[in-house]
Amino acid sequence: MPLFDKKRLTNGGGSAPVPPPRNGNAAPYNNNQYKNGNQGSGYQFETVENGLVQRSTVSKPKLVFHCQQAQGSPTGLISGFSNVKELYQKIADCYDFPIDDILFCTLNTHRIDMENLLSAQLCLDDFIFVHRKGTKKEVELTKSEDALGLTITDNGNGYAFIKRIRDGSVIDKCEAIQIGDHIERIDNENLVGWRHVEVAKYLKSIPVGKTFVIRLVEPLKAGFMNIGPKSDPKGKGNKGKSYGSGKETLRFRSNGPAQIEQAPDDLAKTAIESINRLLENFMGINDNDLATQIFEMAVSKSNTMELAEAVDNSELESFGFTDDFLIDVWGIVTDAKSGRLGGRGGSDDDD
Repeated sequence: MPLFDKKRLTNGGGSAPVPPPRNGNAAPYNNNQYKNGNQGSGYQFETVENGLVQRSTVSKPKLVFHCQQAQGSPTGLISGFSNVKELYQKIADCYDFPIDDILFCTLNTHRIDMENLLSAQLCLDDFIFVHRKGTKKEVELTKSEDALGLTITDNGNGYAFIKRIRDGSVIDKCEAIQIGDHIERIDNENLVGWRHVEVAKYLKSIPVGKTFVIRLVEPLKAGFMNIGPKSDPKGKGNKGKSYGSGKETLRFRSNGPAQIEQAPDDLAKTAIESINRLLENFMGINDNDLATQIFEMAVSKSNTMELAEAVDNSELESFGFTDDFLIDVWGIVTDAKSGRLGGRGGSDDDD
């Protein structure tokens, strides 16, 4: 005989038997029931008493993240978002500045630390630091080599910026250009709204020997203490104080609301990092979300032909990945599946 045959928990159109609230308290919170992205909605209990249906709503707890401006500010509480653009808007509303002021966010550090960028995932106890637009600057450069030595990423809201600079490269020799600088314009070409891959291709298309002017916007700084290193070739990131270390993550998706998921295990994380390094070597971009998409697509395939077919029939087709790139991806994935991942994926190189 079922214990709770007259009471059920419903969320939307589905239903599942659960224990009812006791002594006025809500049923235990289950993250797996929270994957529909409706962070402010509630569950509805139905009880039958004396032949009458009685309904009562139990609110779901909201996800609330702590936030500060990287140059210094009071701590704000941010909630009620399901993608990166909504997150930026919530932050902008909290501190009363335009959303276009936001260059990028780092997690658990106020420094301009590219190894701790907000990308496709937020651990549930991550502390968000928002980096706003600072000084604009124009630099005249001559492209003396095929590669300028940049790795580019973007903030998911129309701003491409410099994530890494290769030691000894053309850009490394120009002290005015720094990690975290947003690439706003090249000569008369406005790059606001361009994805990182488009900016990388544009820079590659500049002929060797050509002189051009690049307009940059640097992050607002409070002082020298929040400036990170120009590069971190070993990918170790910031080893200083950490404000969060959550195991579960809020995963942003391009085709739907954010979902709570378990953080990737060590092998998956290493594979995704290796694929991201491939993106840097082949395309001059850094995109953890894209690397995760590629890994998740590849891990269920049996061979490179299946992977290539899946890429061609998806939104990833527009990136124009080469056969060599997909073969290297497949090598990373098969190593991850067999538990022997290591030494693949190249190094953090230029564009």
